[in-house]
Amino acid sequence: MSSDVIQVAIQRGSSEASHNEMFEVPAFDSQTVLDVVSWVQQNTDPTLSYRFACRVGMCGSCAMMVNGVPRWTCRTHISKVLVDNKVEIAPLRNLPVIKDLVVDMDPFFDKWVEAEGVHHGTLTRDDPIAPIDDTTAKRVEANAGIECINCSVCYAACDTVTANSEYLGPAALQRAWTLLNDAKDEGRTAILDAVSGKGGCHNCHSMGSCTTYCPNELDPMSAIAGLKRETAKRFFGRGG
Repeated sequence: MSSDVIQVAIQRGSSEASHNEMFEVPAFDSQTVLDVVSWVQQNTDPTLSYRFACRVGMCGSCAMMVNGVPRWTCRTHISKVLVDNKVEIAPLRNLPVIKDLVVDMDPFFDKWVEAEGVHHGTLTRDDPIAPIDDTTAKRVEANAGIECINCSVCYAACDTVTANSEYLGPAALQRAWTLLNDAKDEGRTAILDAVSGKGGCHNCHSMGSCTTYCPNELDPMSAIAGLKRETAKRFFGRGG
């Protein structure tokens, strides 16, 4: 640390009205951005609202904008993001702000439903479990996206979401691609219908911010490219 005190600007308010407030926070070894926010709430302003749960990068609920970049604050060391011993912290973009650093996640999860990001099964609990071959190309594609924890970092990073409120977004489309490649999912037609609409995969400009900023190192951009190929093949009568 270059100083014993960090200058922290935190966005306060809601989507209707917001402003930045400055706080001075003592610097500690191995201090995370979440530690900084927690210190402000516990020692300076108890009305500050924010979310966190696991503190170890498992739940994703502590995601915020840090110097304009979406991050898990529990896994981001403050020393890595300080600029002239200052840091700016704001709520995730592209989502309505409820209060301070807390956003409304409903639009994000609504997009999952719109993208048919739910399992389409045909078996009952009385049927035997269907065997799965983990070595097939489709299963490898499906496995590549299953570690998404719905943190919405990719959604906040996406400029297409910013410009187009109907765009389904990287996480929902990656989930659709995962299910499209899952041998146990029977919703191929429903999925391709959902992701080929006006808010679907063809809105993606392949800028790659979703892949760049995913904390779990997933690749939504490649998943979206896969959906583009499959919807195009179906349009030209070459796919199911």
